Amino acid sequence: MSETVFVIPLWADLVAVGLGGIQGALFASGFRGERRLDLLGVTIIGIVMGMGGGLIRDLLLNVAPTTLQSNWYLLTAAGAALLGMLLAGLFQRLNAVIVGLDALVIGLFGAFGTSKALVLGLPLVPAVFVGVCAAVGGGILRDVIMGLPVAILHVSSLYAAAAGIGCLVLAIAEQLGASVVLAAVIGIVVTTVIRLLAVIFDISLPEQRALYRRKVAVETSTIPIVKP
Repeated sequence: MSETVFVIPLWADLVAVGLGGIQGALFASGFRGERRLDLLGVTIIGIVMGMGGGLIRDLLLNVAPTTLQSNWYLLTAAGAALLGMLLAGLFQRLNAVIVGLDALVIGLFGAFGTSKALVLGLPLVPAVFVGVCAAVGGGILRDVIMGLPVAILHVSSLYAAAAGIGCLVLAIAEQLGASVVLAAVIGIVVTTVIRLLAVIFDISLPEQRALYRRKVAVETSTIPIVKP
């Protein structure tokens, strides 16, 4: 199946890129002391957050990176990063809005990645993998560039897990006969809702250490389980 069969609407792609750029700028603007970033640094992090997911998606699918086929992607990411930096104080007071946008961005990139993979002929499981990589790719690149621990590898509020569930629901809906557009909308809603609920109720996957303690306690009946 040819690559041109599936085309993500430019406006939708740019919305995701712009929101990602704002998020990257807000993240970068929060550093103080020796880690603080200048104008160029904030812009670069915004571009990485806005375009990273799409680049990783297309590299995995072995197709020409969509974000490099138009001037608008770089301009949108850079402009959104500058806007996020200039309005950082205002955005930080609207924390609930930022959390909601964060959840929506994860859903958008995950849905776009999974949908494109399915239409290009990938099986369900690899397509979901591509979607998750697209959803979390920008954040991974951001952390690597800034020399920080990769956030999704540590205890958090179902960041990658929300994307995985949403992408899986999307893929199953498409396999059951739903149109790609409808399946994508369903996937975005599922990812966004799960991520928001996880943040609101502070839900996360169990820590590896906690799992090990429970395993030993069950096997030996000698080590008490410490409840949080």
